[in-house]
Amino acid sequence: HVHRATGQDKLCLAGGVAMNCVANGKIMRAGIFDDLWIQPAAGDAGGALGAALFAWHTLKNGGREPFSGKDGQGGSLLGPEFSDEEIGAFLDGKGMPFKRYPEDELVARTAELIAQGKVIGWFQGRMEYGPRALGNRSILGDPRLPDMQTRMNLKIKFRESFRPFAPSVLAEQAEVYFDIDRPSPYMLLTAEVAKSKRRELTESEERLQGIDRLNAVRSSIPAVTHLDHSARVQTVHRETNPLYHALISHFYELTGCPVLINTSFNVRGEPIVCSPEDAYRCFMRTDMDYLVMGRYLTSKGDRTSGWGPGRD
Repeated sequence: HVHRATGQDKLCLAGGVAMNCVANGKIMRAGIFDDLWIQPAAGDAGGALGAALFAWHTLKNGGREPFSGKDGQGGSLLGPEFSDEEIGAFLDGKGMPFKRYPEDELVARTAELIAQGKVIGWFQGRMEYGPRALGNRSILGDPRLPDMQTRMNLKIKFRESFRPFAPSVLAEQAEVYFDIDRPSPYMLLTAEVAKSKRRELTESEERLQGIDRLNAVRSSIPAVTHLDHSARVQTVHRETNPLYHALISHFYELTGCPVLINTSFNVRGEPIVCSPEDAYRCFMRTDMDYLVMGRYLTSKGDRTSGWGPGRD
């Protein structure tokens, strides 16, 4: 659909799930439209959104604002959420060792762990509406580590080692790291890693074949850089997800890198986790190092000083 309410041509794609993110990026770079917006839960799930809009506009005589140029979906964080009290009671019931932190200390500690090479299950606020994790039901890692892609694929996602991961980048730093000139909050646009962040392969690396060639380091963020230097980018905005933005900002302060690996909090063949029970089960059956749910940081067996069931 092409909208001209503002005097501009804006292409809105309704088939985002079926369409390839590479194709979305090609449409964007073709310059045939002034802008591109893709409903993040397009496909069968989008029927629920359409039904809600129908009920509001038609049955309830709700208002309808003309397109203003601003994304009105609010980061697509429209699903269920769970209070810290619910999460704490759940962890106590499981006998899990945990610590509870104030928000600023929580993001600082989590950023430190990621910078140390730890893999984090990140469970916060409302669940994402749609098929992609957008920073509330995510598994996070350090994109600078060449082996992180293989580690997360084999030990956490239980899938082929070469499968790519997406980068979450601070919106204000996106153009420094990627060839992208607009927001991509829903991880639906593919863009190339900026030339300034790429690494040229040596002659011996150019001769590599198969998996060895795929594993060659191509940029300063190798765990999210594909063979052709492309990446499926998510820009993270303070306005729509302040906690996730704060986490990446702390990681940026520690490392000079404003990017995290963001993959959905699930294993192959299962949906993204929704509840604390789902997150706990996924965490316990994988090699994730830490689980952060609400204001709680927990591990499978760290019972050092200050940790223990019921310790708050």
